[in-house]
Amino acid sequence: MNTSDRYIMDNYAQQHHIGEQDALPIKVILVENDDFAVVKFLKKFGTELSIKVIESAEECFEFIKNTYPPDAIIIGRNMGGIKFLETVRQESWTNLLPVIITSDQITPGLIKEVAEKKGDDLFPKDFSSGDLVTRLKYFIKRRHYQASQQTKANILEVKIPFWKRFIDVTSTGFALLLLSPLLAIVAILIKLDSKGPVVYKSRRVGAGYKIFEIYKFRTMRTDADSMIKNMGSLNMYTKENTEKKIEGLCDDCKALGACQQQLYLDGEVTCEKKYLTQKKEKVAFMKFQNDPRITKFGGFLRNSSIDELPQLFNIFMGDMSLIGNRPLPLYEAEKLTTDKYIERFAGPGGLTGLWQVTKRGKGKKEMTEEERIELDIEYARNFSFKYDMKIFFMTFPALLQSENV
Repeated sequence: MNTSDRYIMDNYAQQHHIGEQDALPIKVILVENDDFAVVKFLKKFGTELSIKVIESAEECFEFIKNTYPPDAIIIGRNMGGIKFLETVRQESWTNLLPVIITSDQITPGLIKEVAEKKGDDLFPKDFSSGDLVTRLKYFIKRRHYQASQQTKANILEVKIPFWKRFIDVTSTGFALLLLSPLLAIVAILIKLDSKGPVVYKSRRVGAGYKIFEIYKFRTMRTDADSMIKNMGSLNMYTKENTEKKIEGLCDDCKALGACQQQLYLDGEVTCEKKYLTQKKEKVAFMKFQNDPRITKFGGFLRNSSIDELPQLFNIFMGDMSLIGNRPLPLYEAEKLTTDKYIERFAGPGGLTGLWQVTKRGKGKKEMTEEERIELDIEYARNFSFKYDMKIFFMTFPALLQSENV
C-alpha cells in the first residue's frame, strides 16, 4: 500500500507481521441517505464487498447492538460521523470496530480530529484516492490480532472438578467405543460424497476464555467460500428475487427486455433506476435457503445432528464438558470481554447447558442474547453434580422438540 495515499496510517501491520486477508466476503455498513452517493459507492465496490446501507448514525448504532458486527463502518462527516465515532469508542464491545470517516474536503484539522477520536481512516467522499479494499483487509487482520491479545488479558482460571472430568472421560470414552463403527461408516461416506477432509475444524472460545478447535463432520464443499460470490440470487435477505426484479424493470429497460443500468448490491444485480425509486433499501448479509454449498450427505448429517458426534473427542480430550456453557465462535466471544459478561466464561464449556433446556421448560420459541448470557452466568456460579444431572435429564425432552437448541 502506498502510504502517501492514506491520511491516517500506522505501522501496526509491520510490527505484528499481518498479511493479506483470505478471500472471504468483506461485510461493510455504509451510513448514507443520499441515493446518488450510495449508487456511486455500489458501482465502485459492489462486486468486491458485501454492503448494507443504513440511513442514519442512530439506526446504525442500534443495528450493531443487536447483531454481529461488520468488518467496518463507513460514515460521512456530514452524517454525524465524528459523534458516531465517539459513541463507538466509548463502548467496550465496539471499541475495536473499524470506522472510516468520509468527507468532501480533507483538511489538516479534520485529519487531526479523526486521529484524536481514534478513527481508523479518512477518505474523500468519492474515494478518489487510497485503496479502500486493501485497507479493509488490513482492518480485519488487525482486529483479529487485537481480539486475541484482549483474550489473553482476560483469561480466567477455571478448575474442572474431579467428578465432572471423571464423568466426561468415562461417558465419552464408552460412547466413542460404541459408536466407532458408525463414525467409520460416516467418514467413508463423506469421502465418497465429496472431495475434502472428513472433519471440519472451527475455533471456539470455551472455559477460561481459552481458544480451541471444535470438531464436526464436514457437511460443506471445500470451495464453499468461493461459491458465495455467485450465490446472490439465493440470498434469503435480499428484498426481491430475480424474477420479481425482471417484472419490476424501469420503462426504458422493459422496452429492451433487460436491465441496461446494472447495479451490484450484496452480490445481487439490480436495476439502478429502480433502486433510486425505492424509499429505503434494506440489504443484509449472507444467509441462504437450500444452500448448494452443503453436500448431499451433509444435509442428512445436519438434519440428524450426526455431524456433531466428533465433539465427543473434544469432551474426551478436555476441551469442553458434556454439561456447560456452549463454547462461542470468536466473533461472538469478542463482544463479551467486559466485567458484566466475562463471568459466563468462568464456568465449564459444554455440549448442552442451562439455557438450552430452560428455553424448553418455559416454552419459549426464542431467547434473547441477554437472557442466554444471564443463564450462562447463573450456571457458572452454581454448577454442581446435582445441577449437572438435572440439566442432563432435561436435555432428552428438549431433543425431541422440533426446534433446534
